[in-house]
Amino acid sequence: MTLDTRRTWSDPDLDLFRDNVARFVENEVLPHDEEARKRGNVGHALWHKAGANGLLCTDIPEQYEGGGGDFRHEATVYEELARRALTGISTSVHAIVAHYILNHGTEAQRQRYLPRMARGELVGAIAMTEPGTGSDLQAIRAKAEKRDGGYAISGTKTFITNGYLAGLVLVVAKTDPSQGARGTSILIVETEGAKGYSVGRVLDKIGLKAQDTSELFFDEVWVSEDAVLGGEEGKGFFQLMSDLPYERLIIGVTALAAMEGAYEATLAYTRERRAFGKPVAEFQNTRYKLAEVATQIKVGRAFIDQCVERLVEGTLDTATASMAKLWATETQGRVVDECLQLFGGYGYMNEYMIARMYADARVQRIYGGTNEIMKEVIARAL
Repeated sequence: MTLDTRRTWSDPDLDLFRDNVARFVENEVLPHDEEARKRGNVGHALWHKAGANGLLCTDIPEQYEGGGGDFRHEATVYEELARRALTGISTSVHAIVAHYILNHGTEAQRQRYLPRMARGELVGAIAMTEPGTGSDLQAIRAKAEKRDGGYAISGTKTFITNGYLAGLVLVVAKTDPSQGARGTSILIVETEGAKGYSVGRVLDKIGLKAQDTSELFFDEVWVSEDAVLGGEEGKGFFQLMSDLPYERLIIGVTALAAMEGAYEATLAYTRERRAFGKPVAEFQNTRYKLAEVATQIKVGRAFIDQCVERLVEGTLDTATASMAKLWATETQGRVVDECLQLFGGYGYMNEYMIARMYADARVQRIYGGTNEIMKEVIARAL
């Protein structure tokens, strides 16, 4: 059966917006995806086009040149990309950066950065992870020392999504190492012409081949005093924690959309592929596997839709968002694996979308806080 893709949170205006997103994705992103995977990034031109077509910062207020919508608009963009295994243009990380600035920045910071992010002129990245720290953000070693009326930032960051193309990086650093978490701040770095800033290699990942994930190096990169997010030192850890429901639900939304795309592709393939004189879809094992997958997606849709509605209402808590991330990504791994199996040997070929989905799915259980951390967050809330 074809899945019912209606969302409980959608409406006619959002349906029209989804049509526009799908058209852009089909015409501007999909045809260039293979080239982007070989190159390791989608290039700045696509970001500019996405901004011109209103696909960036869709839930940022219009006064900052955003779309003036809410999380449902962002979710629509993520879904249309994820269901086609198009991971190169990470509008999600871009949106997360924009939300840090919107929610925690000064008015001057909002006016300075958000319009350019909405237009795609500045690609956003957030530099948290360091070699050896992983999910333990309190263990970061990057420092921002007061100097000459500003700060000199030194440190190394790794696994930074959008790092290669980033024009704006939010750097998590210690402004007062003696204060632990309370000595952590987020500093805004515009990368163009920043002395001491350098981008390392685009990392060679097993999946997400079109997405530029890089190492970033800060060798006494000087920023002015007003580069501290929100204008006050020591608020970084609080700022990071307060936006977790938004960030983790993004992962849940993309995981479910990827499952839907995998299911639809597998259903079409098994109806066309023949073995022993009949379509693969007519074998009992195939029908039962597809029935299991369809059921898991249907159940997941009810939960994720509820989470989307709660986020829009402002009632989604961190534990529930962690459940969404945990359940959806674990299920995504199982669902895509089952779908790939039904493709047989062709499922292992990168020319097939299901193979790319299989490789892309694995990291979903790692970034945004590992699923082991999700379990800890949930357990503490019991």
